[in-house]
Amino acid sequence: MTDYHIPVLRNESIKSLDIRDNGIYVDLTFGGGGHSKAILEKLGKKGKLIAFDQDKDAIANIPDDNRILFIHCNFRYMRGALRAHGFSQVNGILADLGVSSHHFDASERGFSFRFDTPLDMRMNQKASFSAMEVIGNYNHQELLRIFKDYGELQMPHKIASCIEQAREKQPITTTGELLEAVKPCAPKRDESKFYAKLFQAIRIEVNHEMESLKMMLEQSKRMLAENGRLAIITYHSLEDRLVKNYMKSCNFEGRTEKDIFGNSRTELTPLSKVITPSEEEITLNPRARSAKLRVAVKNRT
Repeated sequence: MTDYHIPVLRNESIKSLDIRDNGIYVDLTFGGGGHSKAILEKLGKKGKLIAFDQDKDAIANIPDDNRILFIHCNFRYMRGALRAHGFSQVNGILADLGVSSHHFDASERGFSFRFDTPLDMRMNQKASFSAMEVIGNYNHQELLRIFKDYGELQMPHKIASCIEQAREKQPITTTGELLEAVKPCAPKRDESKFYAKLFQAIRIEVNHEMESLKMMLEQSKRMLAENGRLAIITYHSLEDRLVKNYMKSCNFEGRTEKDIFGNSRTELTPLSKVITPSEEEITLNPRARSAKLRVAVKNRT
Protein backbone atom coordinates (compact mmCIF):
# COMPACT_ATOMS: atom_id res chain seq x y z
CA MET A 1 0.00 0.00 0.00
CA THR A 2 1.14 3.55 -0.67
CA ASP A 3 1.64 6.20 2.03
CA TYR A 4 -1.90 7.48 1.72
CA HIS A 5 -3.59 8.09 5.05
CA ILE A 6 -3.22 7.25 8.74
CA PRO A 7 -6.46 5.49 9.76
CA VAL A 8 -8.16 7.50 12.50
CA LEU A 9 -9.54 5.71 15.59
CA ARG A 10 -8.36 2.45 14.03
CA ASN A 11 -8.55 0.20 17.06
CA GLU A 12 -11.72 1.77 18.45
CA SER A 13 -13.64 1.48 15.19
CA ILE A 14 -12.55 -2.11 14.55
CA LYS A 15 -13.48 -3.11 18.10
CA SER A 16 -16.89 -1.48 17.71
CA LEU A 17 -17.70 -3.68 14.70
CA ASP A 18 -17.45 -6.83 16.88
CA ILE A 19 -16.08 -8.75 13.90
CA ARG A 20 -17.02 -12.41 13.43
CA ASP A 21 -14.69 -14.85 11.66
CA ASN A 22 -17.10 -15.62 8.84
CA GLY A 23 -18.96 -12.30 8.79
CA ILE A 24 -19.55 -9.89 5.92
CA TYR A 25 -18.28 -6.35 6.46
CA VAL A 26 -18.28 -3.12 4.48
CA ASP A 27 -15.67 -0.36 4.47
CA LEU A 28 -17.42 2.53 2.73
CA THR A 29 -14.34 4.78 2.63
CA PHE A 30 -11.43 2.55 1.58
CA GLY A 31 -8.89 5.30 0.83
CA GLY A 32 -5.46 4.05 1.83
CA GLY A 33 -6.91 0.78 3.08
CA GLY A 34 -5.90 1.22 6.72
CA HIS A 35 -9.26 0.35 8.24
CA SER A 36 -9.82 -2.40 5.67
CA LYS A 37 -6.48 -3.99 6.55
CA ALA A 38 -7.48 -4.02 10.22
CA ILE A 39 -10.81 -5.66 9.37
CA LEU A 40 -9.09 -8.34 7.27
CA GLU A 41 -6.78 -9.12 10.21
CA LYS A 42 -9.86 -10.03 12.27
CA LEU A 43 -11.68 -12.00 9.55
CA GLY A 44 -11.38 -15.74 9.07
CA LYS A 45 -10.88 -17.50 5.73
CA LYS A 46 -14.62 -17.51 5.02
CA GLY A 47 -15.14 -13.87 5.95
CA LYS A 48 -15.77 -11.19 3.34
CA LEU A 49 -14.96 -7.48 3.10
CA ILE A 50 -16.53 -5.19 0.54
CA ALA A 51 -14.68 -1.89 0.16
CA PHE A 52 -16.01 1.24 -1.58
CA ASP A 53 -14.22 4.31 -2.89
CA GLN A 54 -15.05 6.71 -5.70
CA ASP A 55 -11.46 8.01 -6.01
CA LYS A 56 -9.41 6.13 -8.59
CA ASP A 57 -6.23 6.87 -6.58
CA ALA A 58 -7.48 4.39 -3.95
CA ILE A 59 -7.31 1.48 -6.41
CA ALA A 60 -3.52 1.31 -6.01
CA ASN A 61 -4.02 0.40 -2.34
CA ILE A 62 -6.17 -2.74 -2.81
CA PRO A 63 -4.43 -5.67 -1.08
CA ASP A 64 -3.90 -9.03 -2.78
CA ASP A 65 -6.51 -10.88 -0.73
CA ASN A 66 -9.38 -12.93 -2.14
CA ARG A 67 -11.57 -11.99 0.84
CA ILE A 68 -11.88 -8.38 -0.36
CA LEU A 69 -14.15 -7.07 -3.09
CA PHE A 70 -13.44 -3.49 -4.18
CA ILE A 71 -16.29 -1.45 -5.68
CA HIS A 72 -15.25 1.76 -7.41
CA CYS A 73 -18.20 4.06 -6.71
CA ASN A 74 -19.68 6.54 -4.25
CA PHE A 75 -21.11 4.98 -1.09
CA ARG A 76 -24.47 6.57 -1.86
CA TYR A 77 -24.93 3.58 -4.20
CA MET A 78 -24.05 1.03 -1.53
CA ARG A 79 -27.31 -0.94 -1.42
CA GLY A 80 -27.62 -1.37 -5.17
CA ALA A 81 -23.96 -2.29 -5.56
CA LEU A 82 -24.06 -4.85 -2.74
CA ARG A 83 -27.23 -6.46 -4.05
CA ALA A 84 -25.75 -6.59 -7.56
CA HIS A 85 -22.89 -8.65 -6.11
CA GLY A 86 -25.24 -11.00 -4.27
CA PHE A 87 -25.17 -9.48 -0.76
CA SER A 88 -28.60 -8.90 0.80
CA GLN A 89 -27.36 -8.27 4.35
CA VAL A 90 -24.06 -7.59 6.09
CA ASN A 91 -22.78 -7.82 9.66
CA GLY A 92 -21.04 -4.47 9.90
CA ILE A 93 -20.56 -1.18 8.09
CA LEU A 94 -17.74 1.30 8.69
CA ALA A 95 -17.37 4.81 7.25
CA ASP A 96 -14.57 7.30 7.91
CA LEU A 97 -15.99 10.54 6.50
CA GLY A 98 -12.82 12.58 6.74
CA VAL A 99 -10.86 13.84 3.76
CA SER A 100 -7.68 11.78 3.62
CA SER A 101 -4.19 13.16 4.11
CA HIS A 102 -3.57 12.12 0.51
CA HIS A 103 -6.20 14.55 -0.73
CA PHE A 104 -4.87 17.43 1.34
CA ASP A 105 -1.28 16.74 0.32
CA ALA A 106 -1.93 16.13 -3.39
CA SER A 107 -1.65 19.77 -4.42
CA GLU A 108 -3.15 19.26 -7.87
CA ARG A 109 -6.47 18.09 -6.38
CA GLY A 110 -7.24 21.55 -4.96
CA PHE A 111 -8.41 20.43 -1.50
CA SER A 112 -5.89 22.51 0.45
CA PHE A 113 -5.40 26.26 0.64
CA ARG A 114 -1.68 25.63 1.17
CA PHE A 115 -1.10 25.32 -2.58
CA ASP A 116 -1.97 27.61 -5.49
CA THR A 117 -3.61 25.21 -7.92
CA PRO A 118 -6.71 25.05 -10.14
CA LEU A 119 -9.99 24.97 -8.20
CA ASP A 120 -11.06 21.32 -8.24
CA MET A 121 -11.97 19.43 -4.98
CA ARG A 122 -13.60 16.50 -6.80
CA MET A 123 -13.45 13.18 -4.96
CA ASN A 124 -14.54 11.47 -8.17
CA GLN A 125 -12.12 12.72 -10.78
CA LYS A 126 -14.50 11.72 -13.57
CA ALA A 127 -17.18 14.11 -12.32
CA SER A 128 -17.65 17.24 -14.41
CA PHE A 129 -18.74 19.52 -11.55
CA SER A 130 -15.85 21.10 -9.65
CA ALA A 131 -15.07 23.96 -7.26
CA MET A 132 -14.43 26.16 -10.30
CA GLU A 133 -18.11 25.93 -11.24
CA VAL A 134 -19.21 26.77 -7.70
CA ILE A 135 -17.01 29.85 -7.38
CA GLY A 136 -17.48 30.94 -10.98
CA ASN A 137 -21.22 30.40 -11.49
CA TYR A 138 -23.10 30.39 -8.17
CA ASN A 139 -25.19 33.48 -7.48
CA HIS A 140 -25.15 35.37 -4.19
CA GLN A 141 -27.87 33.29 -2.52
CA GLU A 142 -26.27 29.99 -3.53
CA LEU A 143 -22.87 31.09 -2.22
CA LEU A 144 -24.52 32.35 0.96
CA ARG A 145 -26.20 28.97 1.49
CA ILE A 146 -23.03 26.89 1.31
CA PHE A 147 -20.90 29.27 3.39
CA LYS A 148 -23.60 29.49 6.06
CA ASP A 149 -24.78 25.87 6.10
CA TYR A 150 -21.62 23.93 5.23
CA GLY A 151 -18.91 26.22 6.57
CA GLU A 152 -20.79 27.82 9.45
CA LEU A 153 -18.80 30.93 8.60
CA GLN A 154 -19.25 34.38 10.08
CA MET A 155 -20.28 37.11 7.63
CA PRO A 156 -21.29 34.77 4.76
CA HIS A 157 -22.90 37.73 2.93
CA LYS A 158 -19.58 39.57 2.88
CA ILE A 159 -17.70 36.50 1.65
CA ALA A 160 -20.18 35.98 -1.20
CA SER A 161 -19.97 39.66 -2.12
CA CYS A 162 -16.17 39.61 -2.20
CA ILE A 163 -16.23 36.66 -4.58
CA GLU A 164 -18.80 38.34 -6.82
CA GLN A 165 -16.78 41.57 -6.97
CA ALA A 166 -13.54 39.74 -7.73
CA ARG A 167 -14.97 37.62 -10.55
CA GLU A 168 -16.46 40.72 -12.21
CA LYS A 169 -12.86 41.80 -12.88
CA GLN A 170 -11.57 38.38 -13.93
CA PRO A 171 -12.55 34.70 -13.54
CA ILE A 172 -11.51 32.98 -10.30
CA THR A 173 -9.90 29.73 -11.42
CA THR A 174 -7.26 28.91 -8.79
CA THR A 175 -7.10 28.50 -5.03
CA GLY A 176 -4.73 31.44 -4.84
CA GLU A 177 -7.17 33.71 -6.67
CA LEU A 178 -9.95 32.59 -4.32
CA LEU A 179 -7.87 33.38 -1.24
CA GLU A 180 -7.05 36.80 -2.64
CA ALA A 181 -10.74 37.48 -3.33
CA VAL A 182 -11.86 36.67 0.24
CA LYS A 183 -8.82 38.15 1.99
CA PRO A 184 -10.84 41.12 3.35
CA CYS A 185 -13.09 38.61 5.19
CA ALA A 186 -10.31 36.60 6.86
CA PRO A 187 -9.68 37.40 10.55
CA LYS A 188 -5.99 38.04 11.20
CA ARG A 189 -5.80 35.79 14.27
CA ASP A 190 -7.72 32.80 12.88
CA GLU A 191 -6.92 33.09 9.19
CA SER A 192 -6.12 29.40 8.70
CA LYS A 193 -9.30 28.31 10.48
CA PHE A 194 -11.33 30.65 8.28
CA TYR A 195 -9.80 29.26 5.08
CA ALA A 196 -10.27 25.68 6.31
CA LYS A 197 -13.99 26.30 6.84
CA LEU A 198 -14.28 28.05 3.48
CA PHE A 199 -12.70 25.14 1.63
CA GLN A 200 -14.78 22.67 3.64
CA ALA A 201 -17.99 24.38 2.54
CA ILE A 202 -17.01 24.34 -1.13
CA ARG A 203 -15.82 20.71 -0.97
CA ILE A 204 -19.08 19.55 0.62
CA GLU A 205 -21.06 21.26 -2.15
CA VAL A 206 -18.87 19.93 -4.96
CA ASN A 207 -19.13 16.33 -3.76
CA HIS A 208 -22.76 16.46 -2.53
CA GLU A 209 -21.48 15.10 0.77
CA MET A 210 -24.51 15.75 2.97
CA GLU A 211 -26.91 14.21 0.48
CA SER A 212 -24.64 11.18 0.09
CA LEU A 213 -24.39 10.78 3.87
CA LYS A 214 -28.18 10.79 4.26
CA MET A 215 -28.57 8.21 1.50
CA MET A 216 -25.87 6.03 3.03
CA LEU A 217 -27.41 6.12 6.51
CA GLU A 218 -30.84 5.12 5.21
CA GLN A 219 -29.36 2.28 3.19
CA SER A 220 -27.15 1.08 6.06
CA LYS A 221 -30.20 0.50 8.24
CA ARG A 222 -31.70 -1.69 5.53
CA MET A 223 -28.53 -3.62 4.75
CA LEU A 224 -27.51 -4.52 8.31
CA ALA A 225 -28.42 -7.96 9.61
CA GLU A 226 -29.88 -8.31 13.11
CA ASN A 227 -27.25 -7.27 15.69
CA GLY A 228 -25.12 -5.82 12.90
CA ARG A 229 -22.98 -2.81 13.74
CA LEU A 230 -22.81 0.62 12.12
CA ALA A 231 -19.67 2.65 12.93
CA ILE A 232 -19.17 6.13 11.52
CA ILE A 233 -16.33 8.60 12.07
CA THR A 234 -17.21 12.26 11.50
CA TYR A 235 -15.11 15.43 11.52
CA HIS A 236 -17.49 18.38 11.71
CA SER A 237 -20.75 19.21 13.45
CA LEU A 238 -22.92 18.98 10.32
CA GLU A 239 -22.01 15.34 9.74
CA ASP A 240 -22.01 14.44 13.42
CA ARG A 241 -25.48 15.89 13.99
CA LEU A 242 -26.97 13.82 11.16
CA VAL A 243 -25.26 10.63 12.33
CA LYS A 244 -26.20 11.17 15.98
CA ASN A 245 -29.86 11.85 15.15
CA TYR A 246 -30.16 8.93 12.74
CA MET A 247 -28.60 6.41 15.12
CA LYS A 248 -30.93 7.63 17.85
CA SER A 249 -34.21 7.80 15.95
CA CYS A 250 -33.67 6.67 12.32
CA ASN A 251 -34.54 10.15 11.10
CA PHE A 252 -32.38 13.23 10.61
CA GLU A 253 -34.30 15.46 12.99
CA GLY A 254 -33.70 13.22 16.01
CA ARG A 255 -37.45 12.85 16.49
CA THR A 256 -38.23 9.66 18.44
CA GLU A 257 -41.40 7.87 17.37
CA LYS A 258 -43.37 5.72 19.81
CA ASP A 259 -45.87 2.89 19.42
CA ILE A 260 -49.37 2.81 20.97
CA PHE A 261 -47.88 1.58 24.25
CA GLY A 262 -45.47 4.52 24.49
CA ASN A 263 -42.39 2.46 23.62
CA SER A 264 -39.80 3.98 21.34
CA ARG A 265 -39.73 2.53 17.84
CA THR A 266 -36.37 2.54 16.12
CA GLU A 267 -34.37 0.01 14.15
CA LEU A 268 -31.03 1.21 15.51
CA THR A 269 -29.73 1.64 19.05
CA PRO A 270 -26.62 3.72 19.87
CA LEU A 271 -24.11 1.53 21.69
CA SER A 272 -22.11 4.08 23.62
CA LYS A 273 -21.31 7.73 24.02
CA VAL A 274 -19.30 9.39 21.30
CA ILE A 275 -15.71 8.10 21.08
CA THR A 276 -12.87 10.57 20.46
CA PRO A 277 -9.13 10.09 19.82
CA SER A 278 -6.72 9.83 22.71
CA GLU A 279 -4.15 12.56 23.33
CA GLU A 280 -1.51 10.10 22.15
CA GLU A 281 -3.25 9.60 18.79
CA ILE A 282 -3.73 13.35 18.32
CA THR A 283 -0.02 13.89 18.97
CA LEU A 284 0.89 11.28 16.36
CA ASN A 285 -1.79 12.42 13.90
CA PRO A 286 -2.99 16.01 14.48
CA ARG A 287 -5.63 15.62 11.75
CA ALA A 288 -7.48 13.22 14.05
CA ARG A 289 -8.22 16.02 16.53
CA SER A 290 -11.82 16.68 15.46
CA ALA A 291 -12.78 13.03 14.83
CA LYS A 292 -15.84 11.53 16.52
CA LEU A 293 -16.84 7.87 16.33
CA ARG A 294 -20.46 6.87 16.84
CA VAL A 295 -21.67 3.28 16.86
CA ALA A 296 -25.13 1.73 16.65
CA VAL A 297 -26.52 -1.82 16.54
CA LYS A 298 -29.37 -3.07 14.35
CA ASN A 299 -32.34 -4.12 16.48
CA ARG A 300 -34.53 -7.14 15.94
CA THR A 301 -37.38 -6.29 13.60
